Amino acid sequence: MSLPDLMDEIALIPDYHRFGRVAGVSGMLLEVGGLPQRLTIGGRCIVAGQEGRRLICEVVGFRNGRALLMPFGALDGIGLGCKVELSERPAAIYPDDGWLGRVVNAMGEPIDGKGPLPHGRRAYPLRSQPPPAHARRRVQGKIDLGIRALNTFLTCCRGQRMGIFAGSGVGKSVLLSMIARYTAADATVIGLVGERGREVQEFLEDDLGPEGLKRSIVVVATSDESPLMRRQAAYLTLAVAEFLRDRDRDVLCLIDSVTRFAMAQREIGLSAGEPPTTKGYTPTVFAELPRLLERAGPGTGRGTITGLFSVLVEGDDHNEPIADAVRGILDGHIMLDRAIAERGRFPAVNVLRSISRTMPGCNNEAENATVAAARQFITAYEDMAELIRLGAYKRGSDARIDEAIRRYPLIEAFLAQQKQERADLASGYDQLAALLKAPVA
Repeated sequence: MSLPDLMDEIALIPDYHRFGRVAGVSGMLLEVGGLPQRLTIGGRCIVAGQEGRRLICEVVGFRNGRALLMPFGALDGIGLGCKVELSERPAAIYPDDGWLGRVVNAMGEPIDGKGPLPHGRRAYPLRSQPPPAHARRRVQGKIDLGIRALNTFLTCCRGQRMGIFAGSGVGKSVLLSMIARYTAADATVIGLVGERGREVQEFLEDDLGPEGLKRSIVVVATSDESPLMRRQAAYLTLAVAEFLRDRDRDVLCLIDSVTRFAMAQREIGLSAGEPPTTKGYTPTVFAELPRLLERAGPGTGRGTITGLFSVLVEGDDHNEPIADAVRGILDGHIMLDRAIAERGRFPAVNVLRSISRTMPGCNNEAENATVAAARQFITAYEDMAELIRLGAYKRGSDARIDEAIRRYPLIEAFLAQQKQERADLASGYDQLAALLKAPVA
C-alpha cells in the first residue's frame, strides 16, 4: 500500500468507539439497544459473536427505541447481550483499473483466487446519486452489441438503458453473456444478482470466456446469500461502472437480474415491518428501482454507462409489477418470447413487441426504412400465421401477404444467431436490405 493510501486509511480510524448490545432476535432481524441516537437508516454496525466472529449488519429501521439491524451473513453464534460496535466507515469501495478481469463478491472482496485487489485512491459510495439531469450529456452514437437482431431492429446508443424481459429458461443469461463477450464497449461490468451457485463458474468459463473476462469486472451474489448481499451486489455493480465512466470510458453495465434485486428488497422491507402491496412487494421496492437504474446513462464528461438489465417475468406475465415498473423507467425493452424459443430460434427476440426509444434518432432514413419494411413483412405474416399453418390461406389472395410468406423465412434466418457467432453493427443493415431486395421464388 502506498503512503497516500495508508494516510487515507489512518484518517478513517475513529477517535473513539461506540457500543450497544443485542436486545432481541426476531427472524432475520437483530434489535439493538444503546445506539439508536447514533444510528441512521443504512448505517453499518459490527456484531461480535462467539469465537471471535464479527458480523457486519445494516440498520433497516427502528422500533420501540431500538435499532433494527439486518445481517450480511448468517446469525449463527449471535445471541442476547452480544456487543454491537458502530462502524464509522462509509459504505463505499475504492475501485482501480486493476479490477478488470477480476470476480468480486457484494462486499468488493475478490473470490477468484487471484490475490488481493488493488486499492484505488477515490471512494465511490455504493448508493450514490446519478449526475443531475440538466448536466448530463445526451444519449448519442450507436454501440455494437454483437447481436444481429439487437444491432438492426433494436439499435442501442451509448448511454441508453434497455431491459431484457423474459420468463425462466428462455435465454436471458446466455444472451447477456454473448453481449458481454462481443460488445464493442471499452469495458463491461456484470452483476450476477441472486444467481445459481452452480452456474457462476459455467458463466465465467463457458459463456463469458477468457477474452470476455479480460475486459470485464464481475460482481457475484448467489441465491443462498442474504438479501442485503444480493441487493448490495447491484449497488456495487453500478458503483464500479461509475468509476470506469469517470475515467472517460464507454461502459456496458449488465445486471442479471433486476427482479432478484427487487425480491431482495422485498425481503428486507417485510422484515422491517413495511406493509406489502402488489404481489407482496413493499413500497421501498418501487422507490429503489429508479434510484438504481437512473445511475446508468451518460455522464457529465465523455464517459457513458450503457445499461442492459434483465427482468425475470414471473409466469410469462409481462404486466407483472416489477416488469411494468422497470419498463416505465428504461429507454426501451427487449422481449424474449417462449414460443419463439420453442421453435428453436435463438435469440428468441420478439422484434414486434420490443422497442428502442432512441433508435429512430440515431439511424439515418435509409436504415429506418429498411427496418420498417422488415417489420411490415413480419407483421403481415404473423397476422395470418394461423391460417397459413392450417392451409386455409390461398396464395394470390393478397400480394402483400404472398410477399411476406416468401420473405419471412429469410428474416427468421437473419434473426437467428449461434452462441459462438459474432455479428457486427456495420454489416447488419446491409445484410437486411439485401435480404429484402433479393429475388425469391
